[in-house]
This record gives sequence, C-alpha cells and structure tokens, in this order.
Amino acid sequence: MGTTVLPLNALRAIESVGRLGALEPAAAELGVTIGAVSQQLRRAEARLGAALFDRTPKGLRPTPLLLAQMPTLRRGFDALEAAAAALDTHDSGVLTLTVGSVFASRWLVGRIGRFSAAHPEIELRVVATGKLLDLSHTDIDCAIRFGGGAWPGVRATQIGDRAVLPVAAPALARRLKQPQDLAAVPIIQDEATMLSWDAWFEAAGLVPAPVRHGPVYSDPALAFEAAVAGQGVLLVLEMMALDALRDGRIVAPFNIRAVTPFGYWFATTADRHVPAKVSRFKAWLEAEIAADGFPRSGLAAPPAAGLPA
Repeated sequence: MGTTVLPLNALRAIESVGRLGALEPAAAELGVTIGAVSQQLRRAEARLGAALFDRTPKGLRPTPLLLAQMPTLRRGFDALEAAAAALDTHDSGVLTLTVGSVFASRWLVGRIGRFSAAHPEIELRVVATGKLLDLSHTDIDCAIRFGGGAWPGVRATQIGDRAVLPVAAPALARRLKQPQDLAAVPIIQDEATMLSWDAWFEAAGLVPAPVRHGPVYSDPALAFEAAVAGQGVLLVLEMMALDALRDGRIVAPFNIRAVTPFGYWFATTADRHVPAKVSRFKAWLEAEIAADGFPRSGLAAPPAAGLPA
C-alpha cells in the first residue's frame, strides 16, 4: 500500500488552520476564501481516511495525529520560504516597515523625507498598527516595536533610550514648581501605556505616590493631544515628546527622569538574511536618533523566555 501524498496547498491550509485555530484567519493569511480552505481540509481528511481537526465551539483544534506533525509542517514551510528568499537575488526596492502609531506619528513621519532624499532607490512602505505582526512573513522587512525586546524568533536592537518624564502645556506647567504640586492638577491617564507614574514619583522622592485624578484615554495619541490642549500632565517617553518639547507645544516642568524597563527596538526576523535595504534603513534610523541626542544604538534583546511574538 503506497503512501498518501497531499498537495502542497492542502498542507499549507492544514498548517495555517492548525496554528491559527480557525478558517477565517487562515483564509486571510493564505489569500483565499474560507470555503476554499474548508474544502482543502475535507479533501485531505478524505484522502487520509482520518480526522485532522476536532470541530469545537472554540474553533478547530488539531487532533493528536496532526498535533504531533505540526512542528514538522512549520519547519518545512519555514525552509521553503528561506529557500525562495535565497533564490531571489533581486533586492526589491520596496522596504516594508511595521510600526506602532505613536512612533510613526510623533517621530517617524517628520523625518522620513530625509530617508527618501538619502535613499531615493528605496520606497518605504509604512504599516502603522498596534498589532504585533509576524516578522517571518516575507512581505514584512523590519519593525519598530515597543516593549522589553524579548520576542521569539526576532532579532532586536534597542534604539534611543528609556527616559520618561512628565510634560504639560505651558500654561499648566507654570503652576508646577515642585513635584508635590502634581497632587493639585489633573494627571492624564493613558490606559494603553506601559509607563509607570509610580516609578517616576519614586525617582522624584515622592513615596508614597500622591493620589492621581484626571481624564482617562484609551488611545495614546489622544492622551498626548490632551496634554497639548492643557487637560493635564502626561508621563511620556522623552524621545517621543522631543519635537513637541522643541517647538514649545509642551514643556517638562521638572528636570527629573525615571528609567522604564521598556523601550523601542529595531526588529527583524532571526530566520532570514538581512537585506541591504534594511541595513541602510537601520543605519539611517540610528543616525537620526543620535542627532536627537539619544544613544546611537542600544543593547541586543534578552532571551525571549516564551513571550508572545
């Protein structure tokens, strides 16, 4: 009795659904319809004479038969992608960067023209999103991420520094003579931030920290605009507030900084060779950050320790 051979498209659908747990995201990833993915699964199961997925209320779950082979399938498709990249000797002139909206709007957009002028041969495509996109996908060249730097399968280098400090509109800042005065003014609460007011209060010698009150925002961009509008004091990463500090839209009432465990990282997948266009963008990025007075580059990321990519 011969070995059953499944088509490559069927194997790709099986791996994608097994990893993502549902037909819809797998179809989006593969660029086909949900019906096409479902049909691939049904035909594969019929050809094998065995179930590959348990249909549950929480989605499709690989059966023990498939679960045992998922690592092999993933390695196989990784190897195929690496081989295809190695065979493609043409270094495309389009560089796709994924970046969070805060870094894009507060820092990158105002400087990106200088990169285009220095490298007219490279067309930069910016994907601004709060989602942590998978860098192993061949249509993404690099990323700028905020966090601790430990993402599985990612090669990351810290850019800039990790200094945080309070900022406020000039009129509100004039009411702040010493850190204790923060107890009497609104403090903008950014629900999406990873920055710690308690760490700053400790650096300022205010322990225990004063009770904070003020407007609450779920979007960091809106929280920043609220600070510019004078609605309260906001804790920011100094690097991200630099342009607004320079043009006077906001001021830093205290020359006191705390260091956050989080920062910005330039990231690429660890599984692929870094093309020349990515190296050129990284060099430009580090030079621009150095021109702002921040470190040219920082530490390599610590081990991933199972953190989500």
